[in-house]
Amino acid sequence: MHDVMLEAGAQAHPHVPWRRDAHAASLVGVAHLSSHFFQMLLPPIYPWLMHDFGIGFTQAGFLATVFFVISSAGQALAGFVVDRVGAFRVLMLGMLLLVAAGAMLGLAQSYAGLVATAALAGAGNAMFHPADFTILNRKVSAERLGHAFAMHGLSGNLGWAAGAAFMAAMTAWVGWHAAGFCASALALGVTLFLSTQAAVLGGKPEPHAPARAGAAPGANRAPTQGMFSFLRSGTVWLCFAFFFLSTGAGGILQNFAPAMLLRVYGVSLAIGTMCLTAYLLGSACGTVLGGFVAGRERRSARVVALALCGAALVSLLLASGEMSTALLLPALFALGCGSGTAGPSRDLLVRQAATARFGPASFGRVYGFVYAGLDSGLATGPLVVGRLLDHGLFRSGLLCVALLQIGAVLVAVSVGRRL
Repeated sequence: MHDVMLEAGAQAHPHVPWRRDAHAASLVGVAHLSSHFFQMLLPPIYPWLMHDFGIGFTQAGFLATVFFVISSAGQALAGFVVDRVGAFRVLMLGMLLLVAAGAMLGLAQSYAGLVATAALAGAGNAMFHPADFTILNRKVSAERLGHAFAMHGLSGNLGWAAGAAFMAAMTAWVGWHAAGFCASALALGVTLFLSTQAAVLGGKPEPHAPARAGAAPGANRAPTQGMFSFLRSGTVWLCFAFFFLSTGAGGILQNFAPAMLLRVYGVSLAIGTMCLTAYLLGSACGTVLGGFVAGRERRSARVVALALCGAALVSLLLASGEMSTALLLPALFALGCGSGTAGPSRDLLVRQAATARFGPASFGRVYGFVYAGLDSGLATGPLVVGRLLDHGLFRSGLLCVALLQIGAVLVAVSVGRRL
């Protein structure tokens, strides 16, 4: 089974113009960038929100929990909707919900308003992964899927970086209310643009899509089992667990890296924020590298395990508190690079789990369920670590990052053995 993707690439139609694949992948990337931009709608402005509403780390972390709990549950449900009504319609619904979330932040006058903002943004975020990956698997040639997944991951990382920079800069300049309205306007512009691309993103699979290119044994037939039969697959549950662990680590860093580095290493908040930016940029660079690696290495699980082992080692060094402050920036960049490199191979791993038994008609619900693990990890990590930070246990927060990454490595190895 671990040769599935290599065989898919070998059997794909080589005459398909790369521009067609690149066009579809880039449009999906624009949508994915938007969803990750809104994942950073609130975290970068926590210092302002904590000051204005008198809240602590736990209440700030609860906002992330609301976002990702709703996104997790919604994502699993959205997968079924994608398989029934089509990915493009679900994608557009997600964009409209992001528009509403930005406007809600602009109107918020209380902590309850912030919770409502997080809920709306989480509901919008829920739509993207099932829709994105269904479109990519159906519209992009099998031999270029590794690169398409890399572009998808890269756009997400750029969305995180852009969201963090935009929200912090706009809040410092004109206040967080105006920043929310500006974010809403940006999302509305993207929504209007994507609405003109239904011919590319909607409709039936292209003739060269993996569903017609021998992507996997059984991939060209509809599932003969029930709609929920994928829930009996141990491999699918392991993929869910992998996302829960790996993204739990990432969520901790995205929400609290500057604060943890400030207390453990005594750096300024500005330096801590630069370290977070270095982590996000490293993740973006790693994702590009991971796209090439995924296209050449047939054993996706091994790539994931090796990349995350490197990230976990850096996390352990950070948690020791003994690293030189001069090495913090390159260390966070390397940590992000390891996590990013694992991304495209991780997505191919999930594709193998989906197509090996359930066929392409199950892409929406399998991706929706597995990526619900991603949101569950992002919801749980900040909430748990927020409590640790409120008690002054900042080094323990960094240690949690390392332990979660080590757990993800062990699960990835288990997935590889099953395929």
